[in-house]
Amino acid sequence: MSVTVTVMPGEKTVEVNEGVTLLEAIRAALPGALPKCDAAKGGADCHVFVQEGKKGLSKTSREENEILDTIVGVGSKSRLACYVTVLGTENVKVELLGEFSGL
Repeated sequence: MSVTVTVMPGEKTVEVNEGVTLLEAIRAALPGALPKCDAAKGGADCHVFVQEGKKGLSKTSREENEILDTIVGVGSKSRLACYVTVLGTENVKVELLGEFSGL
C-alpha cells in the first residue's frame, strides 16, 4: 500500500510504498536533502520532527532512542529518518531540522 509523505518546509510530497525508510522518502521528495546520514555512528544528520502520521511509522528502536538521547533539542516528535520505516497505514508529515530547514 502506498501513502503520501509530506516534507516541510515547502510541503513537498512523494508517494512511497510500505517498507521504505523515511530517509529514502525525504530524499525522493527533496533530492539533495539530508545528503549524509551517520546516525549509525551516533550522528544526528537525519533528525526530523514527525508532525503527523506517527502511527504510520515503525516504533522507535533502542538504538535510535540511545542516539536521540545525545541530541540537543529532541522532543516527543523527534525521529532519526534512517531508522524509521514507513508502515503504509497512514500519510506522514515531517519537518526537516537544522541546516536543512532552509531548503
